[in-house]
Amino acid sequence: MTSAHPGSDGGSDGFNDEPHGGPYNTNGPHHSNSPANTPGPSTDRPPQFAPSESAHRQPIIQFQPLNQAAKYSDATSASNDQFNDPYNQLDNQFADFDERNLDNPSNPHATRVVRKQRVWPRVLICLIVIALFATGGGWGWHLWQTEWRPIYVTVNGDEVRTRVNTTVAELLTANQNFRAKPGKLLAIDGSTIDETGGNPITVTIAGQNVDASTQASQIVPENATITVKSGTDTTEEHDVRKDPVPFSTERISLVGGPIQRLKTLGKNGVREVWIGRESGKEVPKDVVEQPTDMVVDAPILRPDGRKVIALTFDDGPSQYSASILDILKDKHAKATFFDVGQQSLAFPDAERRMVAEGHQVASHSNTHPNMPDLDDAALRKDITDGFANIKNASGVDTKVLRAPYGAFGMKQWAVTGDLISMNVLWDIDTEDWKLPGENAIHDAVMSGAHNGAIVLMHDGGGDRTQTVAALPRIIDDLKAQGYEFVTVDQLLQMSGV
Repeated sequence: MTSAHPGSDGGSDGFNDEPHGGPYNTNGPHHSNSPANTPGPSTDRPPQFAPSESAHRQPIIQFQPLNQAAKYSDATSASNDQFNDPYNQLDNQFADFDERNLDNPSNPHATRVVRKQRVWPRVLICLIVIALFATGGGWGWHLWQTEWRPIYVTVNGDEVRTRVNTTVAELLTANQNFRAKPGKLLAIDGSTIDETGGNPITVTIAGQNVDASTQASQIVPENATITVKSGTDTTEEHDVRKDPVPFSTERISLVGGPIQRLKTLGKNGVREVWIGRESGKEVPKDVVEQPTDMVVDAPILRPDGRKVIALTFDDGPSQYSASILDILKDKHAKATFFDVGQQSLAFPDAERRMVAEGHQVASHSNTHPNMPDLDDAALRKDITDGFANIKNASGVDTKVLRAPYGAFGMKQWAVTGDLISMNVLWDIDTEDWKLPGENAIHDAVMSGAHNGAIVLMHDGGGDRTQTVAALPRIIDDLKAQGYEFVTVDQLLQMSGV
């Protein structure tokens, strides 16, 4: 294939003014490509340009006639305008030749023209590919640094491998919590309700506690020192019931003198009992208030330097009370009347006269029951009603009691100790209620008389004529022996106990 410009260094438009094979035809329009008008080989052509069979197969550059050259010049001018475009400039840098019909031997006018091929999309694609590789590599590096890169931490003294950006919860899960376990939930009696219901596993990083609520979000630092410990056991929540701790009655002494006197009122203590809210179990706990023991004594009454005796009358008031009051008044003797509450309401005048003449009134119950036979509520009611009726009849508020038949033990004291101040018994029982005769009544008193003695007689509850008959002589004979007649309260005061 010959050069486009033989014998020349070429021009910008790809053409030369010298003919390449024959005279330039200026006498007519451009020759046709038809065979009739195809010029034969020129005899004036230099030998090296002589046509040959093979020449028909070689690409030949044919100059265009002027009119066609003008057309091409116009096209070239238009392309030069486009050449000023940056993209066209890029195309011109990579211009290539296009061969058309150069292998067609029947076309002696085959020409080689220049076609500008567009290559900028390829460059753009290359740039995009390079950018993608660069971006992918950068993103991969970022993922490596922030997600995939292995790191090492120390857990309970052992080195552990994990990956960067691992949370505390993920580290625990991946390593079976490093053999740590949650604490147990215990019932109030110490039995287990839930094996994992206690405090959670504790985690510290560099000595700082990691709260269980943040373990799923807190990232494990590289080279961190971590401690993982089992959670502690917890005990279920509970309610508290306060149960009474009964006071002791061991210090109630009913042996000694005739007056059983309250020294210290018994008071129950308080013990807490915990009741588990989940298990329902009950566990007695500490005593938060210690009980106070009840103290009752029975002192022996012996007033020093004096001879005193206390006359007492039970079961009144009655129709016999006025006669007894007359005798006492006449003899200037004082006595104590243990009245039944219902009888006080029946004979209020007698009740008031007793008080007005300096005698002591006290209770002998309200209905005269055998008190040990009563339940706690009935016992308290009878004692309370008896005191109330006496007060209504006499105006006297008393807490002195003589239990019917003298039957009043430790249990009765424990139940009613807050209601009474003393239970008064006797030293001399005349048994006048058996009607033994006035002499027998008299003799019982005189044979048993001593300093501080308490004599039991009756002004109600039956026929008391023998008592009324025996009383004047009893008083006279006691006076003859130097006795003074006092009430129970006076006797207790004189005894100094």
